Amino acid sequence: MKNDMCCVTECDRPLDQNYWDSQYKSETTGWDLGMVSPPIQSYFEKVQQKDARILIPGCGNTYEAEYLLQNGFTNITVIDIAPTLVETLKLKFDNNKHITIILGDFFELNGTFDYIIEQTFFCALPPTMRQKYVWKMHQLLANHGQLVGLLFNREFEINPPFGGSADEYRTLFNESFKFNHFSTANNSIINRANTELLIDLEKIAQVEVNLYQFTGITCNGCKETITQKISKLPLVLNVSINSAFNEVLIVSNEEISISLLQETISYDSKYKIEKQITNK
Repeated sequence: MKNDMCCVTECDRPLDQNYWDSQYKSETTGWDLGMVSPPIQSYFEKVQQKDARILIPGCGNTYEAEYLLQNGFTNITVIDIAPTLVETLKLKFDNNKHITIILGDFFELNGTFDYIIEQTFFCALPPTMRQKYVWKMHQLLANHGQLVGLLFNREFEINPPFGGSADEYRTLFNESFKFNHFSTANNSIINRANTELLIDLEKIAQVEVNLYQFTGITCNGCKETITQKISKLPLVLNVSINSAFNEVLIVSNEEISISLLQETISYDSKYKIEKQITNK
């Protein structure tokens, strides 16, 4: 699946604004389909609420937005971190009043949306950010809002894109989202056939989804022990620690106090859980 790759040299560079902007400047955009993804098009063909608030993060050339506009949707927001791309989009949509184009960091975005479209954004982020992704998606969606789109159910030798598995995603989104649909897409483009999961994840509004900073974990064994200990606390529904061991996502019926969390992990003096990360 070489066509899905972006950078094939200098992949040790940070995946920051400069990195992504350079991909557009050099036209190294192998992930770009040149069209709306068929599973996403099929999904939104059935959506009747044309004024639904729709967000497309890490939007790229955003054929999804183009399709939605052509089919009567009137409240679309797209955001990307690459200045070169954003300038191109502003010319492409020529001040269309039905679309808002934002240059910025998705994780600093404020707003409320009925749908968020996932199309090659998740796989472009370092895997260490997956817990933060779930937290931010839950934060931005309206009550019962839906995260809709595609996730890769495979691994890649060269990154980005970063792959993953259905089992990993189920654990990651468990208890914070209702799985309305979660299965292999049946109409992916040929070179992605049987490797994409079509998702429709509905926000569960009644739960607390919080992200915490953590220090002291040095191995997967420690990670598993801490996960189990926090999971046993009353009201906790799901616990997920990122692959860098420095962020913890906790889903609970009520917010768990920092003091209780710190007490739970205090069997080892090097473990510290910090103030809850809040939106800017």
